[in-house]
Amino acid sequence: MNLPPLDAGRARDLVGRFAGLPVLVVGDVMLDRFIVGRVTRISPEAPVPVVRFESEHLRLGGAANVAHNIAALGGRPVLVGIVGADAAAARLRDELARAGVRADGLVEDRDRPTTEKVRIVTERNQQVARIDYEGDAAASGDVEFALVEHVERFARRVRALLVSDYLKGTITRAVIGALLRAASPATDSVGRTNSWDTSPDSASIERASLPRERSADPIPLIVDPKVPHLDWYAGATLVTPNHHEAEVATHLRVRTDEDARHAARDFRTRAQCGAVLITRGEQGMWLSEAGAEGAIPSVAREVSDVTGAGDTVVATLALAVAAGAKMAEAAALANHAAGIVVGKFGPATVTVEELLEKFGI
Repeated sequence: MNLPPLDAGRARDLVGRFAGLPVLVVGDVMLDRFIVGRVTRISPEAPVPVVRFESEHLRLGGAANVAHNIAALGGRPVLVGIVGADAAAARLRDELARAGVRADGLVEDRDRPTTEKVRIVTERNQQVARIDYEGDAAASGDVEFALVEHVERFARRVRALLVSDYLKGTITRAVIGALLRAASPATDSVGRTNSWDTSPDSASIERASLPRERSADPIPLIVDPKVPHLDWYAGATLVTPNHHEAEVATHLRVRTDEDARHAARDFRTRAQCGAVLITRGEQGMWLSEAGAEGAIPSVAREVSDVTGAGDTVVATLALAVAAGAKMAEAAALANHAAGIVVGKFGPATVTVEELLEKFGI
């Protein structure tokens, strides 16, 4: 059973509300570095290709790519995560500044490197090798305390909360706990207003830390999950596993729509969340919540690279829900955004114009 498609008028209305919506993104930030070259021969030293260097470029990855996608769609993201005390952290901050993403929520950990993925690719975008610089120990001590403090500070002024969990150490039980308290005003004193001070100076941070009147409405919490942390997400508004993660978590195969229906229901029960959206690649998505259940067929015309597509999905979902979309409407917008970004190489973003064009606007 397919969910009803989103009509163009409603899509225009929702996307038109994206501008300026503040979203807090908490998760594992990464820097993606691409070294591009031409394969000319096989090395005489070992049976590996020799890549003649042509160019090098940087992209934001992980939670940083999520924040970049929110900014590209007109939202106002603030990012909380961990970086090392290294050159990669400086490059990451520069890229965030260029993307219009606040970086004052980044916490420096001198005991780990900034997560950086170096891909060696050919001029035809074929990956030859990848080198990962990372430390995946769970944040603890002063670093974890600072993460929680940033969550509590910035959550006061946002319209949506988003977790980007890549199992690199940023997402701990304490960090998730702070997000859940912020999302549920009935159990926490953290409030929010519609104003958002984009200046990252100490004065704005001090203002953000002042007590505010509690909002009567909960703040939506959207989680891009990892299965080992599944129990931590209880109480989230929406969790978005891919079909592999859904299979691992539920011990069910996901091949057909009926399989997806059973797996999504089981995942909701296990995760104790409000809704589940299983992303299924070329088969689209499956949404399961109390008020809606069904398939969302893929709209991708050309698939170049699926790297970072999940980041685009959760970014679009967060903005759509913050804009007042029903979950099925938010999923439909996210599906169209994913259909655009998989046609691009590497972690990429979608613009408002590109998204509306998919609806013939």
